[in-house]
Formats: sequence, C-alpha cells, structure tokens
Amino acid sequence: MPVLVASDLDRTLIYSAAALALTMPDARAPRLLCVEVHESRPLSYMTETAAQLLTDLGDAAVFVPTTTRTRKQYLRINLPGPAPAYAICANGGHILVDGVSDPDWHAQVTARLADRCAPLAEVQEHLLRAADPVWVRKHRVADDLFAYLVVERELLDEDWVKELAVWAENRGWTVSLQGRKIYAVPKPLTKSAAMREIARRTGAALTLAAGDSLLDADLLLAADQGWRPGHGELADTGWTAPAIRALPERGVLAGERILRELLRTVRGA
Repeated sequence: MPVLVASDLDRTLIYSAAALALTMPDARAPRLLCVEVHESRPLSYMTETAAQLLTDLGDAAVFVPTTTRTRKQYLRINLPGPAPAYAICANGGHILVDGVSDPDWHAQVTARLADRCAPLAEVQEHLLRAADPVWVRKHRVADDLFAYLVVERELLDEDWVKELAVWAENRGWTVSLQGRKIYAVPKPLTKSAAMREIARRTGAALTLAAGDSLLDADLLLAADQGWRPGHGELADTGWTAPAIRALPERGVLAGERILRELLRTVRGA
C-alpha cells in the first residue's frame, strides 16, 4: 500500500529569492538549485540537499505537488526527481494526471462552487472597487476559480485585509495573505478534497502533508500527519493541531527539513 505525500510548493518546498531567509554568514549559505525560470529570469529555488531528498521521496512514495498556482504557473516549475503522476493545482480546482487536467474532477468542483458560495464575478468586482490603487499592483483571476491581488506589502493596510476576510466569510469565501499576494478563494475549493481523491485512486494507506499558509490548513488536517515551517500564516498565528509538527526552521532551510521529515516517515511506514 503506497504512502501519499501532498506538499505545498511556494514557501514550503520552493522559495523565491526574497523568501530564502539566508541569515547565516555568506560562506556558510547552502548551495541552491534553481527550479523555476519565468520570463528568462530565475524565480524559485531549493537547496541542493533538498533536491536530493525530493528525488529520494519521489522514488519512495506517491509525491503530489499541491499548490494554489494555476496550471500554467505550476507547469513552469522543474522539480528534481521522478515526474509526479498526479499534481493538485488551483487550490484543488484541478487534478493533473500526467500533466493534464482531469475534466471530470474539474466539473465536480465547479458544480460544488456554484451551489455553495457567491460567484467569482461578485468577489472580483468587490476587489476592483475596494482595493486601494496606491498599494495594488495587479488584479488577477486564476483558472476562473478564484481571484488574487498582487500588492506592495509595505504600503498595504492590514486592517483592510481583515475587513475583506469578514466580507468574504459572509459569502462563503476565505482570504489568505501570502507574501505580496492576497487570495480570495471559495471555501469549498480545497486542497484536501483533491488529496482525498488521489488517495482513493492510488489506494494510499498513509497520507502525509506539508504547508505554510491558511490555504494549507485543511490539507494538513486531512492528512494522517502534517508539517509546517517556522514562517508563514500558520506560524504567525501559532496554528497547530494534534497530528501537525511545527518546525522551527524558516526560509529555504525549512524546505530541506520538511523533506527530511517526510522521507524519514515514509521509510519508517
């Protein structure tokens, strides 16, 4: 019976230059591997040690990259190790099978959203009207499922984010602030539902998960065991649960530690 490992990517396994948190002396900084290039520029990294750990993990378990990224954004990542047979994109809106979205799963998700929460157009219109152009840089819609803003974090009014969260809650949506992005996501659009479906298809006897943000909380709770790094929304709020291990490491070294913990658990299963 296989072990399924569903892990968030950004700020969990892979890191932008701004998120690396290389606080050690330069001469002791870990060697980095670039795993994503965008518009001819390096964008995301992991340590070389983490790359080997991920390769070993891919050989030992069903590794499922699990991300809020759109399919297009996910597919430009070049992770080390065996190509994953499954991936979860758009916060659970798409299950990719060998890189292609499963149409039946996507149809189930869109029907569930139509039944249970306010339409995307209403949320998008509110964001366009309420967000201050002083700190908003981009308005985006992801795979026609949810919306997000790219903001200047140092200019952002944190109280506005709290007010948005209350407004969204009343309409069946949730809000997550991750780095320079503010996400508005329908509550029924979850990584955990997609993980459960892949576990069913693969016959996984054990599910493990990792993530750093509010949008990963349901994934962590749905898994048999979960890990979170010492940074991100979950760490900032002190979020934990009985089967969740809160790690002290921050930045790219947290990604390395998470992979070490996942691989150790898989091998001990």
